[in-house]
Amino acid sequence: MRHFSLRFPSVRSIAAFAALAAGMAVLNFSLPRHEPAAVLLLWAAFCVFRANLAGTLAYLAASAVFLSWQGTACALAQAAVLLLCFGICVRLKKQPGLWRLLFAVLAQLPFVFLFPHAGYAAVSLPVLAQKAVLAAFFLLACVLAEGAVRALRRAGKCRLTGAELAEISLLWLLLGMGMCNAFGTLIYTGIALFLLLLAAALWKNAVPVPLAVILSLPLCVHAVDIRPLALFAVYACCAVLMAPYGRIASALALALAYLAAQALTGGYALPVPQIVFLLTACAVPALLVCLLPKKWLAQMQESLLYYRERVLPRIAVNRNRRAVGERLYEVSALFREIESAFLQPDAADDGDARITAALSDAVCAVCPDRKTCKREKTLPAIGRLVRVGRAKGKANLIDLPADLAQNCPNVAGILFTLNKELEADSRRSAALEAAREGRTLLARQAHGVSEIMRDLALRESEEYALSSSEDALAKTLQEYGILSSEIFVYGEEGTLTVSMTLEESTPSKRACAAASEALGVPLALAEKLPLTHGRACYVFKRKPRFDAAFGIAGCPKKGETASGDTHSVLKIDERRFLVALSDGMGSGDAARDVSARTLSLMESFYKTGMPSDTVLVTVNSLISYSADERFSCLDLAAVNLDDGNADIVKIGSPAGFLLSQDELKILEGDSLPMGALDAVHPATLRVTMRENDFLLFMSDGITAAFGSSADLCAYLSELRPLNPQALAENVLAAALGRSPKGEAGDDMTVLAVKLMAAA
Repeated sequence: MRHFSLRFPSVRSIAAFAALAAGMAVLNFSLPRHEPAAVLLLWAAFCVFRANLAGTLAYLAASAVFLSWQGTACALAQAAVLLLCFGICVRLKKQPGLWRLLFAVLAQLPFVFLFPHAGYAAVSLPVLAQKAVLAAFFLLACVLAEGAVRALRRAGKCRLTGAELAEISLLWLLLGMGMCNAFGTLIYTGIALFLLLLAAALWKNAVPVPLAVILSLPLCVHAVDIRPLALFAVYACCAVLMAPYGRIASALALALAYLAAQALTGGYALPVPQIVFLLTACAVPALLVCLLPKKWLAQMQESLLYYRERVLPRIAVNRNRRAVGERLYEVSALFREIESAFLQPDAADDGDARITAALSDAVCAVCPDRKTCKREKTLPAIGRLVRVGRAKGKANLIDLPADLAQNCPNVAGILFTLNKELEADSRRSAALEAAREGRTLLARQAHGVSEIMRDLALRESEEYALSSSEDALAKTLQEYGILSSEIFVYGEEGTLTVSMTLEESTPSKRACAAASEALGVPLALAEKLPLTHGRACYVFKRKPRFDAAFGIAGCPKKGETASGDTHSVLKIDERRFLVALSDGMGSGDAARDVSARTLSLMESFYKTGMPSDTVLVTVNSLISYSADERFSCLDLAAVNLDDGNADIVKIGSPAGFLLSQDELKILEGDSLPMGALDAVHPATLRVTMRENDFLLFMSDGITAAFGSSADLCAYLSELRPLNPQALAENVLAAALGRSPKGEAGDDMTVLAVKLMAAA
């Protein structure tokens, strides 16, 4: 036995249905002879809400206001036409598109040929022509009503354009005319004044003034008089001026203006019942606005005004950025001072005088002939001996000045003590030099950190300002039918970032396409952060022009379990990546440790944003200070994915290659390996990679297997690689094929990079 569950509509759905039916009923009173103007909302319900059945039922219910079977039959025919047309589209799984305009035309035919109500009872050519003109107006109004309904769906969720506001104004004009005809002008006036006071309480700015113009139009058209326009403008100004002092003050100001207007227009000359109605039309709306709970007003403000430009958060963010920037500047200045302190020159050290004084204290002071010593001759001679000894590193008898040899009886003691002091002086000089080099290294590091902090301070101190592109993006999003509450565009062209608050169900691809079109740059979704009330923050960043693929192939030296070659692929930031190949001296675990340590240091320093020259000098110094005498060769390339520029550094490494579709470019350098000397002098190159270009690095085991550069170039020129991994494996296989017995005589590694167009 099958069980069927009944699904009841929600309260929200029932309220929406009732509001739609009521709006349709009011529209049927818009024109003097009760023409079926409700077809505007019926067509909009089909196009916007896809509420075919509900819209049809609401339209048929609203047609009951005709109190005529002819009018009901015409409404039934119109609804049937639209239901059939849109049902066919649903059946065929196609969007109505421009076909919906044809559907609107077909929906007017029952009005032209079947509506015999009131003044249209006679069927004649002039009557048909008159009804055709009204049908054409209805067709135009259908288009405007669709735009108005779509705009009302977005109201409170995104900024409305001037065209959308005009469409809403036209729809309100027709609704207002219907209310005036159905309920009378006093009831409509009360509704209009209530909306005017509510707007003044919500916005507290000049928005109610243009709103007053729109609210007065139905009264002007109904009475064929322009005075309601002027009166409502005065009411709006009075309400706006007193709005900062609260709802009660605003309501009293509008009530006084209303009473004064009635006195000037002769309203108090009417019978007492009409005067009561006149006063009630103002008193009731004023009282209702004053009695509205603050919680309701706050909810309406959040719903209507939250999409406006957030000034205070932007100010708070900029204030925090300035504070962070100032702190970073202070840290940068601190490291500058540290650098200056480490680079302070050593105090003047007169080694000659110090050693001479040491000789006098150690030898001359205990000499038995010190009282008869000819000091005026021996002291200058000892000074000359000290200078010669410091220059040679050691003194002997041949270095003795003649004056000292003739006049000094303790020459042996002088030579012994002098050589002892020279040895101590040598150790002291070596220690001072090591300390000086250590201070220089620390100064370089402090300089690099200071530069990093300064750059960060510059970036963090930049304020986020309202960009004209934000308004352009808001308009484009509206064209795409996307509801946006906040838009934030910041950053330079290369680091452009777009943050938008959208409905959580918004397709990211659609939002990305809209943002890319508005800003004129390709964007990609970076992250999506969920917010409250069914919203989410979409963060888009500029998509690089290129993407990269990597391939690595290698094998250790015969008899070794580990290769001394190591490689690295590192993403420096959103637009740059780093590839490196390090070849440690020798093979096995020891060589691997040196090369791995080199790359690890490189990665760590590059991640901090330290300049390349500072990184190389620092890493070289750290390697050269290590206890073992092992060196490392290095190939390094930093590639920009926006323009394809590659900064290449080669230190003691064999030639690299740039493979294009039509040429082979050799990348060479002649510097020594890292750690071989205290100072590093790398070979730096800059090349521009194009789409489908390959960058190829290899260790010396590969080049040694080929024997000569000519053979290697000839082999690479014949290759037409498709992907970097295949290229690396092919080069390795060719090198092993040229090795004795197909075995690696040294560590072999090939690193390949291919630049591709970003997807």
